[in-house]
Amino acid sequence: MKKLDLYILKKFLGTFFFAILLIISISVVFDLTEKIDNFFEHGAPVNAIVFDYYKNFIPYFANLFTPLFVFIAVIFFTSKMAYQTEIIAILSSGVSFKRMMFPYFLGAAIIGVFSFLLGGYVIPPANQTRIKFENEYVKNRKEKGLEKIHMQIEPGVFVYMDKYRAYSGNGDYFTLEKYNEKELVAKISARYAKFDTTSGRWQLRNYVMREFIDGIQHEISSGSKMDTLIPNVTPKDFKEERKYFEMMTNTELNVYIEEQKARGVGNLEEFLIEKYKRIASPFSAFILTLIGVSLASRKVRGGMGLHIGVGIALSFSYILFMTISTTFAVNGSMNPMLAVWLPNIVFTCVGIYLYMRAPK
Repeated sequence: MKKLDLYILKKFLGTFFFAILLIISISVVFDLTEKIDNFFEHGAPVNAIVFDYYKNFIPYFANLFTPLFVFIAVIFFTSKMAYQTEIIAILSSGVSFKRMMFPYFLGAAIIGVFSFLLGGYVIPPANQTRIKFENEYVKNRKEKGLEKIHMQIEPGVFVYMDKYRAYSGNGDYFTLEKYNEKELVAKISARYAKFDTTSGRWQLRNYVMREFIDGIQHEISSGSKMDTLIPNVTPKDFKEERKYFEMMTNTELNVYIEEQKARGVGNLEEFLIEKYKRIASPFSAFILTLIGVSLASRKVRGGMGLHIGVGIALSFSYILFMTISTTFAVNGSMNPMLAVWLPNIVFTCVGIYLYMRAPK
């Protein structure tokens, strides 16, 4: 690595981290101003505000803004180099434009790896504390239960529930069915179901149990109360948690998706989008770096202001494109992987076009 590489890398990373520090400082001030009444109203301790909320707020939003500020950082300091004719001097000294891109991509790789590890393994545990704090002291949000539940808990065993009320822990019209291939062999129906945290068993009330013989004859038993152990089923499977995927590490997210697929649970689009976004987002650092260097390396009459203006416009168009495509995926109109990667594919084409037109 030459001195020129170190110079550009230092400029890149220094500008990026300064921009992130600046926007996070502004975000914390605005967030505190907005939520301070909620903190006082719900009696949030100062220690919890600092260490449970803002300590975990900062890395979450820093990672959220990373692709945007990679782009802005590249546009800012490259445009400044072009305005001071440093780019012309570098190219005139025999360094090719392709070779000059090396420290830029090295910086993008450092930021991309940092973003991947932060988003996949550091932020999810921190989000558990942050979201719990928000639910308790900001929005006073209570857990909600799911309705019209239908899932496969293991091969050939299905659970149905009309409604689960998280605040009371009661489920209405519970049904458990067991199949041998396509033949129903046992069925338990209950008016209410409640999980006993002490014994780890489900309490079924007003139940009817049927055991089928040869698919036609069956034995019936009933009662007012029965304790039973239902494998792989706990109350959290029936609760609607706000952005539950934000609290899962990459490993936990993959396991959860596979478990839900095995159970036959639908509506996994948000979880799949989160999974693919954690990979696509670090790659966007390379794409936006390519666009930024190709765009800002040319000295134009508008100077740095024009470059920054165009850069911000492209940044927000990327974010808008990502938002629209993921919305289509959540609604089931587009494959989640395609929805997440489509903005990267389109902007890669834009980056290649701008690279071909960049001064050589």
